[in-house]
Amino acid sequence: MNSRVLAGLISSLISQILILIFLIFPPPNPLSITNPSSFSSSGQIFQQSISPLLRHFLSAADTAAVASLLSISRKRKRAHPTGPDDPDNDDDSNPASRLGPAVSRNPESFSRFFRMKASTFEWLCGLLEPLLDCRDPVGSPLNLAPETRLGIGLFRLATGADYAEISTRFGVSEAVSEFCVRRLCRVLCTNYRFWVGFPTHSELDSVSTRFETLTGLPNCCGVISCTRFNLKRGNNNNSDSIATQIVVDSSSRILSIVAGFRGNKNDLQILKSSTLYEDIENGVILNSERPVIVNGVDVPRYLIGNGEYDLLPWLLLPFVDPQIGSVEENFNNAHRLTYVCWLKANASLRNWGVLNRPIEADYKMGVACIGSCSILHNMLITREDYSAFCDEFDDRILDSNLNVSGSEGGLIGEKASVIRKALATRAKK
Repeated sequence: MNSRVLAGLISSLISQILILIFLIFPPPNPLSITNPSSFSSSGQIFQQSISPLLRHFLSAADTAAVASLLSISRKRKRAHPTGPDDPDNDDDSNPASRLGPAVSRNPESFSRFFRMKASTFEWLCGLLEPLLDCRDPVGSPLNLAPETRLGIGLFRLATGADYAEISTRFGVSEAVSEFCVRRLCRVLCTNYRFWVGFPTHSELDSVSTRFETLTGLPNCCGVISCTRFNLKRGNNNNSDSIATQIVVDSSSRILSIVAGFRGNKNDLQILKSSTLYEDIENGVILNSERPVIVNGVDVPRYLIGNGEYDLLPWLLLPFVDPQIGSVEENFNNAHRLTYVCWLKANASLRNWGVLNRPIEADYKMGVACIGSCSILHNMLITREDYSAFCDEFDDRILDSNLNVSGSEGGLIGEKASVIRKALATRAKK
C-alpha cells in the first residue's frame, strides 16, 4: 500500500479509536450524541470529555502524517503540466501553480475561487492531504493530486458552481467532481468538527472578558440565533429549508452550530430540541461555579439571544420599550452591539457561494455543506484570513431580530428579569 495512503488511514483510525474509547467509558456526566444525519457541535465530546492533551492529539494526528509526507507530495507530478512560457512553471511552492489552467494565478481571482488566500490553501491542503485521497472508489482510483481534489471541493463551496461547470473547469467528469466535493465535506465534518466545539469552562473566561470589554456586560459567553438556508432538490424545483442554530463569540467565531432541523420549526422549538439546551440545563456547559456579583445579584454565565426566545437566566433578551437615557436602553444598545457579531458570522457563511443560493443537493448533503463552511469559517479566522468574512449587513435585519416576541413570565422569567436589571447597570453608555 502507498505510504501516503497508509499514513492517512492510520491517522484517521487513531482519531476514531480515541473517540470510541470515550464513548465506551464516558465521563461522570455522560453527554448525548446527536443524530448522525445532522451536523451538531456544542463541544459534547472534544471540549468536555477529552482532556486538552488528547484533543491536541486528535487535531495534530493528521498534521503529523502530513509533515512526514509533505516532501513526497511536493515531488509528485502536476496534474496539469504548465508550458515552458508560463512564468510560474518552476514555482512549486505556489499551490495555484499545481492547479493548472483551471485557476487564475492572480491572488484576487484565487481568493474569489476558493474564499481564501493561497497560503491558507497550501496550509489546508497539507492538513487534509492524507484523508482526501485515502478512500478512492474501489477499483477506480482517481489519480488526482491533493491540490486538485481540494480545489474541486473548495470551488464548489466557494462559488456554488454546479458539477457541469466544475467538470469543464478542472477537466474531470461530473461524477469525479461530485465525489471530490462529498469527500471534502465528509473529511471536514467527521475529522475536523472540533473546530466548532463549545469552549471549555476555562476557555469561556477569555470569551466573556472580550464581551465585557466590548459592552461592559460581565459573564456573557456568546450570542445565539437561528438562520435558514434554502435547499433545492432535483430538477423539479422542490424547495425546502434547513434551520441552523448558531452561537458565536465577539470575533464572530462559531462556538456551536446545530444544523439539520426543518425550516418550519421556530427558533425556540429548535433550541429546546438541541443538545445545547440539554447541556446547559444539565449544567454540562455554561456552568457558573463562580457567578459574578452585580448589585447583590448572582449573575451566571449566559448567552445573548434575539426576541424569538424565552427570557431565561442563561438567555437574556432586550428590554421592551425602554425609556430614553435609562440603564435599560444602555443594556439594549449593548445587546445590539453583541448581536452584530452574530450577523457578521451569518453574512460570512452566506458569502460561501453554495450557501448564498438554494443548495442543489439532498438534505444530508445540504447539512454537510453548512457544516463544512462553518468549519472553514473558523479555520480562516484562526489564520487571520478574512477572504470570506463579511462586515456588511442590512440594519433592518438587526432591528427585526431584536423585537421581543418570546415569553418573559413565570418564576424563571422573573429570576432572569432580576439578572437582566442588575446587568443593565453595568452596560456601557
